[in-house]
Amino acid sequence: MNNYEVKRLLVNYKTLEEFKNFREFGAAELSMKGDLEANIIENDSESPFYGIYYGKKLVARMSLYRIEGKFDRYFDPPQDYLELWKLEVLEPYRKQGYGKALVNFAQSFNLPIKTNARQGSSDFWSHLGFEPTTYLASRDRGESPFVWYPAGVQEQNNEQEPINIEASDETI
Repeated sequence: MNNYEVKRLLVNYKTLEEFKNFREFGAAELSMKGDLEANIIENDSESPFYGIYYGKKLVARMSLYRIEGKFDRYFDPPQDYLELWKLEVLEPYRKQGYGKALVNFAQSFNLPIKTNARQGSSDFWSHLGFEPTTYLASRDRGESPFVWYPAGVQEQNNEQEPINIEASDETI
């Protein structure tokens, strides 16, 4: 098995230049260029971007956000979790373990993880132990969420509250 080193990427113009090698035009939902540009403030700012280099070339990347437990609508018990966003591996480097290495890195925090299956990636996520969630239109808004549960965590019971419609005294 390959042992790739995952590095936190700096929020700077060099990283922005490296991102141009990825599918920023063909797959807008995978583009991280705008996310990075919005975060370019200081070179040492807390970056949500992680990547793997092959030599000096960035060949795989993802963004990883920690979501506070008060916003958790996926996991039981409710808690802080990670949102793994926009994982991508350059075409010539696919099927060599780079994507798996990024996911393993995220799992090493031992927090639940939520992601979305983009670009027909459902099989990839399932292979790495992620499960599709029960779809809720009010929460998921057209996304295809997949989640990873560490030990002791399960899916939140998100049953819709019954709507109580009381009869009116008025007649129609």
